[in-house]
Amino acid sequence: MHDEHELIRRAQEYDPAAFGEIYERYYIGVYKYVYYRIGDQTAAEDMTMEVFLKAMEAIDGFTFRGIPFSAWLYRIASNLVVDFFRRQPVQPSLSLEEKLVANTEHPLHSLDVQFSHQALREALADLTDEQQQVIILKFVDGLSNIEVAQVLGKTEGAVKSLQHRALAALGRVLGEQGEATA
Repeated sequence: MHDEHELIRRAQEYDPAAFGEIYERYYIGVYKYVYYRIGDQTAAEDMTMEVFLKAMEAIDGFTFRGIPFSAWLYRIASNLVVDFFRRQPVQPSLSLEEKLVANTEHPLHSLDVQFSHQALREALADLTDEQQQVIILKFVDGLSNIEVAQVLGKTEGAVKSLQHRALAALGRVLGEQGEATA
């Protein structure tokens, strides 16, 4: 934690190396969070860059209040996701064939990954916004219950309850999807 405090202090002094380290340390987690919320790779990449730009612009105003720096970044990302859906209620999407052509990996591996990501995104779409965030932060980004609670501004007990309801709903949705394909 002390290392994080030092890193943020350096960033607040406009040390370019500190900004680079922040980006390297948190990019993957923020990107995965955004991607699983919006389901569009290009838009997620753009939005993730916007998160770091906004963080860099507002770093002077950041103060430690017992909440990790990553929670601040996830809140910025969450606000951008909300704005994204307000601006674009209907997302254009590529057909499966177009996505596969753009992918340079082995086609069978690409299909497996595409279907599993698609199934997860479709199942997540049936959850409430808060349940989606808990599942993504906890199981995709690997945050602890305490960290998820800090990101969402909830108690750890509320996060556990949301997680329980979300997992039950996901189980029902994924079970129904499995039955439909069988």
